[in-house]
Amino acid sequence: MIAPLDLLRSLFLGLLVATSAIAAERPNVILVMADDQGYGDAGFTGHPTLRTPHLDAMAQTSLVLDRFHSSAPVCSPTRAAVLTGRHPFRGNVPNHGHYLRPEEVTLAEILRGAGYVTGHFGKWHIGSVQKESPTSPGGQGFDEWLSAPNFFDLDPFLSDNGDCARHEGQGSVVTMDAALRFIGEQKDGNYPFFAVIWFPAPHAPHRETPDDRADPVAADGRFAAYHREIQLVDQQVGRLRDELQSLGIEKDTLLWYCSDNGGLDPAHSGGRAKKGSIYQGGLRVPALVEMPGTIGPRHDATPSSTADILPTVLAVAGIEIPRDRPIDGASLKPLLDGGELEHPPIGFWSGHSGGQATHSDAIVGALAEAQANGRPTPHPERLLKNVRDFPDRHAGGLRGHAAWLDWPWKLHRIEQKGKVRFALYQLERDPDESRDLASRHPERVEAMRRDLEAWQESVLRSWEGKDYGNPGTKSPTAPNGSH
Repeated sequence: MIAPLDLLRSLFLGLLVATSAIAAERPNVILVMADDQGYGDAGFTGHPTLRTPHLDAMAQTSLVLDRFHSSAPVCSPTRAAVLTGRHPFRGNVPNHGHYLRPEEVTLAEILRGAGYVTGHFGKWHIGSVQKESPTSPGGQGFDEWLSAPNFFDLDPFLSDNGDCARHEGQGSVVTMDAALRFIGEQKDGNYPFFAVIWFPAPHAPHRETPDDRADPVAADGRFAAYHREIQLVDQQVGRLRDELQSLGIEKDTLLWYCSDNGGLDPAHSGGRAKKGSIYQGGLRVPALVEMPGTIGPRHDATPSSTADILPTVLAVAGIEIPRDRPIDGASLKPLLDGGELEHPPIGFWSGHSGGQATHSDAIVGALAEAQANGRPTPHPERLLKNVRDFPDRHAGGLRGHAAWLDWPWKLHRIEQKGKVRFALYQLERDPDESRDLASRHPERVEAMRRDLEAWQESVLRSWEGKDYGNPGTKSPTAPNGSH
């Protein structure tokens, strides 16, 4: 007769083996994101002088998403959308420097619960990088991390799983070095890996430079340094793809490249305006999805966004999408499979709340000094910020600039000082949003207005914490598995 303890042990080991077998069949996932690269700031998107040979080569073997959008026109909100599949306001990230609430269920947590080993490398900017903070990469589902609270440059101070120190070299190279070490360590393991690589470039002050194998930048002085940093990012993407091939895992790995918002040069932003705006120039970004042998190379013009990354990755991995809260993104798996997709309308919203300054080197440098001298954290206020507050967001109304993209139509709702105005554009014929057609299509404006404002009301309810059964704790549906 089997003792109860032995029976439980046998059942546990059987479950562990089954889970390991399922995990082993799932693809590795790598998400790479540049910081401020506009849609037109690459060779494969048609820039007349900027050379990006590694991204161009990747475009030849990838699904190229020609109408891919960042979820916000600045960095932190888009990062929140990538990890949650939700509009960033829902999780408390209305602008740069705000923290993602610990109650949010992140892609890293879901994948870790499904047997993945998870790692974050580079710019974080949606929480603290202090080990004890639930808003750190470790608190949000990453097993390993080398991260900074904002963009960084040469010889940056970074947090290595909470241990803070200066790292010599160019920030984007240091980031990729750490990511490649992580990937190499997982190659012969029993579990797939999930790696998030968020470059600090090409964000200003543009002091990073590519190695001498890059083509000389033929551009005016205003954007030459910006372009050089894009070339450095391009070279790091080349290193990553070469390493995947060297390890023999490129066919087992889903690699997704994009930018966190529009670029700095409005002449090549892919639409009206640039970073900071929810006109197309502030939202449209380059995007490539590669998995040789699984994803066939082609271009697709379906409108999509960074909020689609979570549901798409989960669909590819055969994992259910969370059902206990609104998810704004849609799975793009039909496109990855070579088919078509009618994407639901996409909502954008900016200008509701101001950003918060985050001086990365100063913050992490002070943390490093305190750790070295055995002193308590000099930044206790940065452990949580306001993530435990759940105020009535409806009191502020729908202020700011919102837009509703129901292809090919895009409605803008602009509220300033209590006054609201609307503008309507037909993007297929007017990609630069130069001809306002609101007066010609009042019925369409009214229908889209109702949809947009209903979505905004839903976003505010989420921001108030209405999606969480018990605000202040993780949802019981959030996986917290380990290996």
